[in-house]
Amino acid sequence: MHSILEKIVVYKRDEVDADRQKVSLADQQARLRDAAPVRDFLSAINASSSMALIAEVKKASPSKGVIRADFDPIDIARQYEAAGADCISVLTDTHFFQGHLDYLTSIRSVVDVPLLRKDFVIDPYQVYQARAAGADAVLLIAECLSREMLIELHRLIYELGMTALVEFYDYANLDKVMACDPKLVGVNNRDLNTFEVNLQHSMAMRRELPENLCFVSESGIDSRQDMEILENGNVDAVLVGESLMRSDNIGKAIHSLRIG
Repeated sequence: MHSILEKIVVYKRDEVDADRQKVSLADQQARLRDAAPVRDFLSAINASSSMALIAEVKKASPSKGVIRADFDPIDIARQYEAAGADCISVLTDTHFFQGHLDYLTSIRSVVDVPLLRKDFVIDPYQVYQARAAGADAVLLIAECLSREMLIELHRLIYELGMTALVEFYDYANLDKVMACDPKLVGVNNRDLNTFEVNLQHSMAMRRELPENLCFVSESGIDSRQDMEILENGNVDAVLVGESLMRSDNIGKAIHSLRIG
């Protein structure tokens, strides 16, 4: 596991234990009775007339610090939806990304597009937590999980009616990813050792996956030229956060990515 991921996962284990002390697993499961109906994240991607856009609500990152100082997650999500984003990703990690699970719940109440909980999910408790908060999809990062836990969490996400976005970076994790029989796979273009971004990494990993598998390219997508490279590489969707978060005009930024 990459050093930054090791640090995050160690912290996340303690965080999950603390959350479980505040709200038991049984109580978390009981909250599902009042959760909003699940919206179909995968269908929203497949229904897009062009390469689908998953726009990310993201205040900060460990490598870049604060990305958007005037951060209003509800307003940002509304702007994303108005500009035609097919889905929205919400960073819910507090310690490393300055996100919060409450952002997901608040955004769920004001937009109609499906929402992804983006966090470092390592325990089934977090899946129930995500569904109770209004998530329609949950990110699973192969580098953070054993083969057995990845399969278990993937199964649980679908049992609760949501979609799993299974992300990996290292080719060595490809077999582990495919053992889930995934419907939606993402590749991170950012090397978590060096934080360098290379879109060709997505392209190389895409060629290793079944052509009919829905595929998401994540990180480092800043321009219409980047979008065209990925469109030509059989990419079905992109997850874009930082370039949109740095923009003074989110609608114009999305238009520029899609139209130029």
